[in-house]
Amino acid sequence: MPYILVIEDQKNLLRSITQTLRESGYEADGADTLEAAKRLMSPMIDLVVLDLMLPDGSGLEWLSKQRAEGIATPVLVLTARDAIEDRVAGLDTGADDYLVKPFALDELLARIRALLRRDSRSGRSILSFGNVTVDLLTRSACRGSEIIPLQNRQLELLAYLIAHANEVVTRDMIAREVWKETTATWTNVIEVQINQLRKKLDLPGQPPILHTVRGQGYLLGDIP
Repeated sequence: MPYILVIEDQKNLLRSITQTLRESGYEADGADTLEAAKRLMSPMIDLVVLDLMLPDGSGLEWLSKQRAEGIATPVLVLTARDAIEDRVAGLDTGADDYLVKPFALDELLARIRALLRRDSRSGRSILSFGNVTVDLLTRSACRGSEIIPLQNRQLELLAYLIAHANEVVTRDMIAREVWKETTATWTNVIEVQINQLRKKLDLPGQPPILHTVRGQGYLLGDIP
């Protein structure tokens, strides 16, 4: 089931889009600010529906940053700006499609279907940080030339950490965005999985890459 993130500050429109997506068979989450979107972003997201004018920043700048970081998730831009130069700016920044408000929900669904078909054909599935690589299509991981045997949940956890490389992620974030559950249920499980993942990543001759930040959470990257 494709997972779609909708970033839109008009709450009624956000609710309408996410409800329509769920009724159409998609898994969908909504965010009305860029900060909320940051908490929801994960490698499991298949497509982003993005408004450009948001209360805490520019959707276009957010998109530019995503592309600069190598995140290739398809993005469908929603905006009231219908000038040709605005559309060109959005596409040049990295948007995959551009839909001007107001729009029909049926057209939005059709464009989403087209983008998901295109992305499926492109075979986008590889995430990497340093010499660690995760292939979501083959469900495999490696560090350098060494294959890392991972359970499915560990693979998803590593993919999430790569998407947030050099950022501290909390247990709350992991429980919500990887386990899709509450920390009250999964805190101990997360700790166990992190420790097992760390052992598998710590190969001979390779520097430690997954760290515990005391009192805060976990970090994939340089020692904080």
